[in-house]
Amino acid sequence: MGLLHLCNKKNIKMKKVIIINGHPNPDSFNYALSKAYKKGAEKRGAVVRQIDIANLNFDVFELKLLNNFIVPKVLEQAQIDIKWADHLVFVHPIWWGTLPAILKSFFEQTFLMGFAAQYEANGKITKLLEGKTARIISTMDTPVWIYKYLLKDPSFKTHKANLNFCGIKPVKGTYYAPIIKSTKEQRERWLTQAEQLGMQLK
Repeated sequence: MGLLHLCNKKNIKMKKVIIINGHPNPDSFNYALSKAYKKGAEKRGAVVRQIDIANLNFDVFELKLLNNFIVPKVLEQAQIDIKWADHLVFVHPIWWGTLPAILKSFFEQTFLMGFAAQYEANGKITKLLEGKTARIISTMDTPVWIYKYLLKDPSFKTHKANLNFCGIKPVKGTYYAPIIKSTKEQRERWLTQAEQLGMQLK
């Protein structure tokens, strides 16, 4: 039992996590959630890197012709970090039912064919990011039950479809809502929950 415990602990310590924060405002609650998740993951021995998209200097509207697109230098580093990671954590608000534009543009300019997946001559698709897992942490002002069951959860379904296409699975989701009516005590509980997710490394 002791040897098994040591082996499991060793495997946890080798876990590499990339947190991708997609909120355009660095003063948002999303950054507090990112910090809490990172704190929990590091407590379990994980190595954590973080990409704050708000701090990246890239043109959100740069992608006009996919075949001639050159990945911006700042996003080349993001690709390196994503390739390096075992586990991806996306933290972002849900606006107008889905991802913020800056996060969607980041995804479109980073998870490109040839990096995330590849069409083969026989028409099959090679998934280039297999072996990785993902967690989506989202905030919104809509009550969770309305978003998931009445609006049919469009943001998470988009994430899952895109990440599964690249070979990343399972993809799991967590919601904190409604933000607009939340109290200080509620937010503190959410931060504790986010830290616990980090400690579980899932």
